[in-house]
Formats: sequence, structure tokens, C-alpha cells
Amino acid sequence: MKAAVYKADGRIVLEERQVPVIQDPRDAVIKVTLTTICSSDIHIKHGAVPRAVHDTVRGHEFVGIVEQTGDKVSRFRPGDRVAVNVETFCGECFYCRRGYVNNCTDKDGGWAMGCRIDGGQVEYVRVPFADNGLTLIPDTVTDEQALFVGDILSTGFWAAAMSEIKPADTVAVIGAGPTGLCTMMCARLYGPARIIAADTDEKRLELAVKEGISDVAVNPAMADAEKLVKDYTEGRGADAVLEAAGGNDTFELAWRMARPNAVVGIVAMYEEPQKLPLPDMYGKNLTFKTGGVDASCCSEIMKLIECGRLDTSCLITHRTKLENIMEAYDIFENKMDGVIKYAIQV
Repeated sequence: MKAAVYKADGRIVLEERQVPVIQDPRDAVIKVTLTTICSSDIHIKHGAVPRAVHDTVRGHEFVGIVEQTGDKVSRFRPGDRVAVNVETFCGECFYCRRGYVNNCTDKDGGWAMGCRIDGGQVEYVRVPFADNGLTLIPDTVTDEQALFVGDILSTGFWAAAMSEIKPADTVAVIGAGPTGLCTMMCARLYGPARIIAADTDEKRLELAVKEGISDVAVNPAMADAEKLVKDYTEGRGADAVLEAAGGNDTFELAWRMARPNAVVGIVAMYEEPQKLPLPDMYGKNLTFKTGGVDASCCSEIMKLIECGRLDTSCLITHRTKLENIMEAYDIFENKMDGVIKYAIQV
């Protein structure tokens, strides 16, 4: 079978692999029908994810059909259409019992697929802890509608929840890429007065406003984003700031845009360390929340898609097939042709 594989020299290549088999009674083998490329795949390619293992299949955001299940899988059966969670988790350890599934202590727990074990840019994939890591796709939801449930929608849902957004708040989201746009969509569920999107890509800002994902857009390279946020909030700053860009200066922009006593949520994956200038922010009494997504609400997200409260169809700007994934990587990594997300048919 064809698979996109990460090599030790930082390349990703399309090569032939053996079809996986059940290794544990809690496993399922999934026939992948639709997959995509995530910014995290690019971070891995750049060597910015130290725990990523060479010679593993990329991909942690995909949907498919259950092909085979282990003896201890009880919630799914062959033929079920499923979305696959970015994280595999045992459901029994200290962290899993508290919903912190990103920190599952099992050797295959947390973000493993497409990082430490084979992921979903492939024809078939083995999913550990299938009862926990799969979400049934309703008949009324298409593969494209469900494609982002397990990762960027879970990230946006987690980010919005941790930011303590209240009705009529002003929320600023830095980064109008796929994760930032999903974060705005999920922030909207909490009834804020306005969502302000900040990005240096004018086309992405236009999309955010056109689709009603954000109410206001600002390009920090062309305007004073901090001042704009304060103008909308009587000089206070945003009630919640979510940083989903991971640029050289976006961490500083995030805390500067926040009002005193606000929550600053760090959603981005940085490739370099960031500085926390405590003297400069003294007296703002900010709460910083950060970390990897705890993707433990996929069923709830799927219900929100089913009833029309979440719709990510506008994020899919490009479609191709698995045999063309190398070209897709080039376009996605270099942000060519107005790309936001790919839907890659397998």
C-alpha cells in the first residue's frame, strides 16, 4: 500500500508499506478514505518535534471505514464510518480519568499517530485503543465535514473552552490558518460580542470575515493590532486572546492585546523558545494556558457538525489523491495558491 513516510534527513516520501495487522485486542484497522496535511506535519519535517520517530507514516487527521477490530473493541464493528482522534489514550490512567488525554501514560498514549507510530496518510492504518480513539460518523455527515474532527476542530474546541469565554466578550485570535479559523468557530459557540482575527495573510483574513468566522480582521504588518483591539474595548484589551500562529513575535502580541486579568491561550506549536517578559507585563495579572490539545470531546464536536453549529467546509480549498500527496505537501508548506486545507482522497 502507498504511504507518506518521514525520513531521517527531513524528507517526506511516498513509498510502499505493508498493510497493518491487529497487534493488541483493543486495536482496529481502518481503511482510510480521506486524509489531510496538518501544520504539525510541517513542524515534524523541519525537525521541530523531537519525539517524532523517523520512518513512520505521517498523518493524524483522517476518516475511514473500520476494516477489522480486536477482540476487546466493543463500540465499533467492520463497516462503520469513523473519524480518528489525533490522540490515542487508554482511558484508565491518572490523566485520562481527568480528561487530560494528551498526557496518557501508556507507551502509545497521547499524540502518537503520525508522530511516534504510523499515521493516516496511507491506505490502511492501525488505531490503538479504538474504543476511545474513534468517533462514529452519522449518515448525514460527509467525510469532508468530519475530516477535521479529530485534530484542528478538537484543538479549537479545547482552546475556546480553556479560555473561559463569556457571552458578550471580545475574543482576539492570532493566526487565521486552519487551526486559528477552527478556534474562531469554536469561540463563537460561547456567544462573544465580537471575534477579532489577526494575520498577515490578507486572503485568509478576507475568508474569515466573509464566512462570518470573525467579525473584525487586522493585519499586524499593516496596522497596530493592539490599538485596534483596545479601540473596540474602551481601551481595556481583549477578554480572551488565543495565539494560533506561532510566529516570531506573535507570543508578545498575544499578551499585549489582552486586558488585565484576561486569559491568554497558547494554541500554536512554536519552533523556537519564547520569552516571558514578566517585568513588562507586571500588573496585568494574566493567566496563561498552554499545551497540546486534549482531544476528548470528539463525539460532542460531531453532534455540533450534525446539527449545523460547526461547518468547516470553507477550509477545504484543495482536493487531490494520495498518489499526488508530495505535490500537496509542497503547496501546503509554502502556502501557495491560496491553500488552507487539503482533502486527500485515498
